[in-house]
Amino acid sequence: LDEAELISMISLLIFAGHETTSNLIATGTLMLLDHPEQLEKLKADLNLVPAAVEELLRFNGPATIAGPRFATEDIELAGQQIKKGDMVIPVLKSANRDELQFTDSGDLDITRTIKRHLAFGHGIHMCLGAPLARVEGDVAFSTLLRRMPNLRLSIPRESVTWHFTLSSQGLTSLPVAF
Repeated sequence: LDEAELISMISLLIFAGHETTSNLIATGTLMLLDHPEQLEKLKADLNLVPAAVEELLRFNGPATIAGPRFATEDIELAGQQIKKGDMVIPVLKSANRDELQFTDSGDLDITRTIKRHLAFGHGIHMCLGAPLARVEGDVAFSTLLRRMPNLRLSIPRESVTWHFTLSSQGLTSLPVAF
C-alpha cells in the first residue's frame, strides 16, 4: 500500500473500528438506563448480553444510513418511482424498526430473537468488523454491569447531548455515577 492508501485504511479503522463501537457502548448504556426494566433483566442474567447487544444495535445502533446504492431496475417503492440507475440512500434506523420484520419494533426488548438487522449492513456491504464489534459489545456490557451494578446517570436525562453526522450518531458524553 502506498502512503495515501495507508492513511485511508487507518482512517477507516479509526472510524469503523473505534467510533462506532464506542457509540454502541455509550448509546446502548443510555438505552438501558432509559429502560430500567430491561436493564434489571440484563443484570439478573448476563447470559442475555449477546442478545441485548443485537437488540441495542437494532433499536438505536450507531450507523444511521448506508452509503449510496444505485437501483438495478425500475421499481415503485411506497408510491415513489425509482428508475434504474437512480441513487438511493438506505436509512438503517427505519429498516431496523420495520414492523413487518420486528414485532413491537418501537420497543426495546433484550430477549427479542433477531434473525437479522441492518446495523452492520448486508450482503457485500456487510461490515467486516461485525464479529469483533459484537465481541467488544459483549465484553463491555458484561464487564460494565458486573463491575457497576448501580450505574445511573449523574445528570438530568434531558441534559444528555447527541452528536449527529449524516452516517452516524453518538453521545457527546455520558456522565454516570456508580
